[in-house]
Amino acid sequence: MSTPQGFGPGGPFEGGPFAELMRSIAHIFANQGPLNWEIAKQMADWAANDGQPEANPDPVWRVRLEELLRVAEMHVAEATGLAWPSEGLTTVASITRVEWARRTLDDWKGHFETLASRIATTADQTGENPTAPGQFPWLAQGQEPGGDPLASLFSGIPQILGPFLLGLQAGSMVGQLAKTAMGQFDPLMPRPFRTEIAVVTSTVQQFASEWSLPEDDVRMWICLNETFHRAVLGQQFVSDRLNSLVEAYVGAFSARTDPIEARLAGVDLSDMASMQEAFGDPSTLLAEMQNDVQRSLQAQLRAILCAITGYIDFQMDSVGRRLVGSYPAMAEALRRRRLEDTRGSTMLAQLFGISMSQEDYEAGRSFVHGAVERAGEPALARLWSSERNLPTPAELSAPGLWLARIDLPGE
Repeated sequence: MSTPQGFGPGGPFEGGPFAELMRSIAHIFANQGPLNWEIAKQMADWAANDGQPEANPDPVWRVRLEELLRVAEMHVAEATGLAWPSEGLTTVASITRVEWARRTLDDWKGHFETLASRIATTADQTGENPTAPGQFPWLAQGQEPGGDPLASLFSGIPQILGPFLLGLQAGSMVGQLAKTAMGQFDPLMPRPFRTEIAVVTSTVQQFASEWSLPEDDVRMWICLNETFHRAVLGQQFVSDRLNSLVEAYVGAFSARTDPIEARLAGVDLSDMASMQEAFGDPSTLLAEMQNDVQRSLQAQLRAILCAITGYIDFQMDSVGRRLVGSYPAMAEALRRRRLEDTRGSTMLAQLFGISMSQEDYEAGRSFVHGAVERAGEPALARLWSSERNLPTPAELSAPGLWLARIDLPGE
């Protein structure tokens, strides 16, 4: 590995008690770009399973899941009437938590890059970005290395650490979510459409064991749940609308620089736990965690997310009761699981505006049941017929208004 500028003979960090530390820092930050993806991947891997090795998924589970998936697809198609993109037979990817985290980082890469671009733009507008990303201020072209190198380093801390911290926070969030995710739409976020569903086998097995549920019932449930989500999010305008709202949300952030220096004290750059403790909170890097623009965008996100979850819960109650023998017990276990406020879900709400509380699930259920009571189940099909028919925040609590707007008969 080549020696970074400033650490060779005659450089400001040649020798001395801090040489090795500063050399490690330079290697981490050199040429990292607007978001340090290497740090993001390392943190995601570590956080997904607390740095412990994972057993390979049981192949028997994958085979049985694929058998049940054929049944799930038939019932979902009949219940929804929705067609979604298909390039052959849908398969099952039985994956580990670390694999889920890596896939998710790739799938959400565009949103993270929008956030990185926004932070860089904010720094430029405030005049706090005197050097190119990844460079050290005292090493800018044409500048002599004299003076106090540590003072020069800390004067550029926000710009040097910005990509590093964003990578750390992206990886930390995704890794935390990976600890509890059972499928690719857990939590609910649009992803690139694939000819497979991804199931985190160990988490599904753990859920079945903790709640003493028959494994085949849980396998049937996860196949139904993933396929219902795939059907709804397979409607291109639904995914496009959600993605555009998330993009606008992350694009409305501004960077903050004041707390970064204080958090450097005592951080061990070789210890992922130490770095996550110091910098895993997005508030380290971002100014107000939510401004007025973002609150408006989150209300729009909430309306669509509530409609999706309310619709899928309605369909799962109908189809699931016929196909899952322990469905009442499973529904209660899932309701309690939704009440868990994990660190990953909190960070998802902070960074992307995606947040679903128990009140939100109830709001979605009330909206869907209210529409059915007024106009019957055919009204639900109109939800996914065009972007115009997605409910607004005001309509979420007044399904009669939604029905009137889309020209369906009310009471």
